[in-house]
Order: sequence, then C-alpha cells, then structure tokens
Amino acid sequence: MEAIGHAGTCLGILASDGVLLAAERRNIHKLLDEVFFSEKIYKLTDDMACSVAGITSDANVLTNELRLIAQRYLLQYQESIPCEQLVSSLCDMKQAYTQFGGKRPFGVSLLYMGWDKHYGYQLYQSDPSGNYGGWKATCIGNNSAAAVSMLKQEYKEGEMNMKESLSLAIKILNKTLDLTKLTSEKVEIATLTRDGDKTVIRILDAAEVDQIIKKNEAEEAKADAAKKEKEKEREKEKSK
Repeated sequence: MEAIGHAGTCLGILASDGVLLAAERRNIHKLLDEVFFSEKIYKLTDDMACSVAGITSDANVLTNELRLIAQRYLLQYQESIPCEQLVSSLCDMKQAYTQFGGKRPFGVSLLYMGWDKHYGYQLYQSDPSGNYGGWKATCIGNNSAAAVSMLKQEYKEGEMNMKESLSLAIKILNKTLDLTKLTSEKVEIATLTRDGDKTVIRILDAAEVDQIIKKNEAEEAKADAAKKEKEKEREKEKSK
C-alpha cells in the first residue's frame, strides 16, 4: 500500500456515455527510448482496459493474468467475460498471496474500466489485499485523498457526459499533481465508449490532451477573473 501511495496518480470517472481513465506519466527520462515507454494503461479485452499504480513489474504479471483469464472464458463460452467476474478472479489470486507464506503480495492497485451486457459501463478498483469495489469515480496513487475529496464535490451522478468528465479529470489532475504546468507529456488518458454494438477503447493523442488542458486553463482564468471582480465589489460595498 505504501508503494501505491507514492506511485503516479490514476483517476477513473464513470460518465453517462462511457468511462475514462487518466494516469500520471512519471518517469519521463530524456534518454528513455519512446518505443519502450512504460505505459500506465493496458488493454485487457475488447471490452475492458485497466490502469495501474504501484510496482510496474508486478502490474505486468497481473495484466498478463487478466488477459489469460479473459481469453480462457472467451474460448470456453464464446462470449466476453463479464467485467466483475474478471476483477473477482484476479482478486482471488491476489488474496491467496496475502494468506500463504513464501511469496509477498503484489504491490499494485488497479482501476478497471469496462462494458458488458449485464451492467453496461463499469469502473472497478482492486487493492493488493484482494479487496475490490465498483465506483462512480475514484483515484489511486499519489495525492489520491485530495483527488477523491474533489471528486466528491464536483462529480454529478448520471449527469456528466464524456466531454464534461474529461475536463473534470484534467481539472483534478492539474490541482493534485506536483507539477508547475500540466502537459500532454505528463498525462495519459483513455476512454471507453460504445459505437453501435462495438466497444471502442481509445488512448487520446497528445494534441487532444493539450486541447483539453488549454480549455481547462481558459476556464480557470475566467473563474479567477470573476472571483476578483466579486472581491472588488465587496470591498467597494465595505468602504461605503
């Protein structure tokens, strides 16, 4: 849990027309080859993706296991595995590592986003202990407590579409990440939506992320200007 607390922030929001995951990119080293860049968001099946916080090497083992569980189910039943069943299967394995000696638990928390015919769009979080839960919006990693308290205030259940959720995610990351300026290099965003009877999982490119960041900055500046105007008016009233 300590390793996860210091890991890059991962944010998940359930919108009315999809799900999104936003993750902080940490180790951007000038000498790092872009081809082998350690990604934070992994596609698991045609209907599911996940984001990780914690020890990345542990995450690779778990994401491979998730893909195997999903493919076995697909082979056996000729249909995609329900989201919760996939999360639950992995959590059984995680829990076993906390119960029996000889091995340490996996130092990873995961956020899963998915769609299935049973419950539609879903967002789950699982911990090293094997605990998991369904969420409307949640955050793991560094400064997650601050992000969750902002989500409690800003998130409107059933009212937010993907566009609003994206701007909320950027707004929260802008406030909670220890950065002077938020850029597309520092953040990775993936969306899960439906196009007819097909699930579309898309990782936003740098230009799209920059556009959302610019829009958010303009809104922040507008809000600050309005706040200053109100303060000036109050001061005038006080002087009267």
